[in-house]
Amino acid sequence: MTEYRLAEAADLLGVSDDTLRRWQQQGRFSTTGSPGVATIAGADLARLAVEVADSPDRGPSTGSTRNRLRGIVTKVTKDTVMAQVEVACGPYRVVSLISREAADDLELEPGSLVWASVKSTNVSLEVTQ
Repeated sequence: MTEYRLAEAADLLGVSDDTLRRWQQQGRFSTTGSPGVATIAGADLARLAVEVADSPDRGPSTGSTRNRLRGIVTKVTKDTVMAQVEVACGPYRVVSLISREAADDLELEPGSLVWASVKSTNVSLEVTQ
């Protein structure tokens, strides 16, 4: 069974170490190992990830796109027809190419809070060791 250190689990969930420790104290999951090197079972972490993903601040609830990332716009580059919008979603950089008209209508600029919705027919996965 895969085990994760609490700091690593917090990072994967997109929450602070303190939040994860609070959840542990509230009984939302149990840990193994010693207090200084506590770990959470992969199955428990997966269950928490589903809870976090289903939380009310997950974004718009209508539509067919299920992969939504909340982020902040870091850069907008516009030409006459298109706009390239860079968004920081936690530690991840997401780049969107949209029409300039859409970027103007949304009034996108660095600092804007947005939801990046990703719909793909092909998602590749790699296992890290």
